[in-house]
Amino acid sequence: MSALGALAAGAVSGIWKAAAIVLAAALLLVASSTGTGWWLAAGDRDTARAALVLEQGVSGQLRASISEQNRAIDGMAKVTLAAQERGVAAQAAAAAKGKKYDAALAQIAGARATTCDEAMPAVRLLLEDGR
Repeated sequence: MSALGALAAGAVSGIWKAAAIVLAAALLLVASSTGTGWWLAAGDRDTARAALVLEQGVSGQLRASISEQNRAIDGMAKVTLAAQERGVAAQAAAAAKGKKYDAALAQIAGARATTCDEAMPAVRLLLEDGR
């Protein structure tokens, strides 16, 4: 039995060696695929970071141009409001002048003149009341 035991021990030893080699190969395969995956992921991460930096720059430029447009719009709104106020004041002044002119016309409504000398008093009255 000793020869049979030695043969059995040698077979078991061979099976363990083969299993160890297979497990080592599987471990090497898993480790290399994991390393490759990490390497690919690191490359993708670096590409994504570069794209993010680029997008942040573009986003900053857009924010700056939007701020500039907002300032321009605010400035235009202020200028428009001032122009509207001036327009209202001009309309009020024109209405007041119109009333003065209408009053002066009412005073000379019946005036008739055939010469310049006859017309001058009415023209003078119209000009003085129109001021």
